[in-house]
Amino acid sequence: MKKIIDRVKLGKILVSDGAWGTFLHAKGLKPGQCPELWNIEHPDEVYDIAKSYIDAGADMVETNSFGGSSFKLVHYGLADRASELNEAAAAISRKAAGNKFVLGSVGPTGKILMMEEVTPEEIYESFKEQAIALEKGGADAIIIETFTDIDEARLAIRAARENTTCEVICTMTFERTIDGEYRSMMGVSPTEMMQELVPEGVDIIGANCGNGIEGMIQIVKEIRLCNPDIPVLIHANAGMPVYNDGKTIFPETPEQTAGFVKAIIDAGVNIIGGCCGTTPEHIRQIAAVAREL
Repeated sequence: MKKIIDRVKLGKILVSDGAWGTFLHAKGLKPGQCPELWNIEHPDEVYDIAKSYIDAGADMVETNSFGGSSFKLVHYGLADRASELNEAAAAISRKAAGNKFVLGSVGPTGKILMMEEVTPEEIYESFKEQAIALEKGGADAIIIETFTDIDEARLAIRAARENTTCEVICTMTFERTIDGEYRSMMGVSPTEMMQELVPEGVDIIGANCGNGIEGMIQIVKEIRLCNPDIPVLIHANAGMPVYNDGKTIFPETPEQTAGFVKAIIDAGVNIIGGCCGTTPEHIRQIAAVAREL
């Protein structure tokens, strides 16, 4: 069975991986260094991260390519190596995943379309280059994640769908407002995300970052009010960040995260993983509860 959505259709609750950025920094990535360059210069360390999540029970693992667009890589003088770095990222995760799924990570470009800093055509071409390289390296799906702008997400989805045979996943990042609603930084609600992006042909949709797993429950419920059928993926932080002694700490323990797994499954999630601050132990405990249920 080669597609994630086929597994979901069988009623399986699937488990994704956890944080990458915090893991890379723990392994020695310095502020200001390019994470994607580690796919070439420190491939064993990147492999170790991917393999640790597979060993913890994940059904899928992402790639070290979140900032792998030419628009992000230009800050390191590496824009002309985008294809190379993304293909290497996917190849490393493919090796670690074995017969499990590989999700090619695609993050925002950092450009604001409405400010006319860049054209839609330029954004599309950058995402196209990244998606093609990720598929070439062995990705089964392209995960367009941590987006806040509908128009940029739409371009990324189209670039992946029109230029690869990969499944396409899109997750946006929402934060709770003072009114108790959830909105992206650009003002997009989960309902608006569903209305705008599902028609683009995305295979799996959801949310990542911005919330701990408890906060994601309301987002899943809102998604399900819009569409009861589309597979939903959630990558939650290990709680909300706490700033302590100059460091950002994500305080939610693996046990605390696991305590909300039943509730988010009941809300309608199909795939559960982690974002900032989550570790292989978080994934191990999520997997244990998901498989019991």
